[in-house]
Amino acid sequence: MKNNKFLCLLMAAALLLCFSKVSATKINFRDTTLKPIDTALYDSLMLKIANGNKKWPVKTKDYPLPGAILPFHRIVAFYGNMYSKNMGVLGEYPPKVMLKKLQEEVKNWQKADTGIQVIPALHYICVTAQGYPGNNKFYSLRMPFKQIDSVLHMAASINALVFLDMQIGHSSLEREIPLLEKYLKMPNVHLGIDPEFAMKDGSVPGKRIGTFDAEDVNYATKYLAGLVKKYNLPPKIFILHRFTRHMVTNYKNIKLHPEVQFVMDMDGWGGPQLKKDSYKYFIADEPVQFTGFKLFYKNDIKNPPHHMLTPKEVLQLKPAPVYIQYQ
Repeated sequence: MKNNKFLCLLMAAALLLCFSKVSATKINFRDTTLKPIDTALYDSLMLKIANGNKKWPVKTKDYPLPGAILPFHRIVAFYGNMYSKNMGVLGEYPPKVMLKKLQEEVKNWQKADTGIQVIPALHYICVTAQGYPGNNKFYSLRMPFKQIDSVLHMAASINALVFLDMQIGHSSLEREIPLLEKYLKMPNVHLGIDPEFAMKDGSVPGKRIGTFDAEDVNYATKYLAGLVKKYNLPPKIFILHRFTRHMVTNYKNIKLHPEVQFVMDMDGWGGPQLKKDSYKYFIADEPVQFTGFKLFYKNDIKNPPHHMLTPKEVLQLKPAPVYIQYQ
């Protein structure tokens, strides 16, 4: 369902040279581990975002650790890859233009809901699915660390969070996630995984929709929880994309951790009613912890009524998403 064209390696080489200078920049993010959790405020905000849906908020035995971002904030993220203008708004515009547009969207969401502080994020695809096996035979391509450094540099300029996203192809989370530890141990860097391009059946990515099971998800969240303990970090946010039931199997077996805040993100594009229905059936009706909602600047307006949902309209969903992503 995504407008996800495969990367051009020649473009990658050119842009890598462009960003090589910022890779040496040391990024200093603020430490949020000292801020205690206001449990009364947490409970009231969880009830607020439930919007009257009786399945929400999800009952958990533990409150999140100090420094938790959700539900005290709503995140508005720009998604994409710096090597491709077709994979999302993050790579479509020059960095200064893109960051200005993101800050404008943050303001729009803040006006729509003044009760929860809105913060920006860059959601960067650091492992991209490919239509050919490549040297590693995994039908995926890892982005060079220097480009991740450039995204961190841009995020730091507006005090934004960073999400590193994976389209693993024929690879595995066990192989890919540990390679990012040097970044995931930073307090403002979080993780996303995309079942659409996890091809357990051996298919070529993009030919059919892939899948992750609760077992895969539990590996990822357990790994993140381990990093939080190891490096004394605030909780990590974990994004799992979804727009079909098969993309995430055995969701009831997903385990929650006080060190990780789990977001099931409705990732499909289309008209308003299709998106609302997808959100209801695949996100709201199968609750885990928090929810997200993706908006496509181009694909959402392709077909009648040629309307992309507004912040006010998205906030009427039950539950209301705390993570908003633009592609």
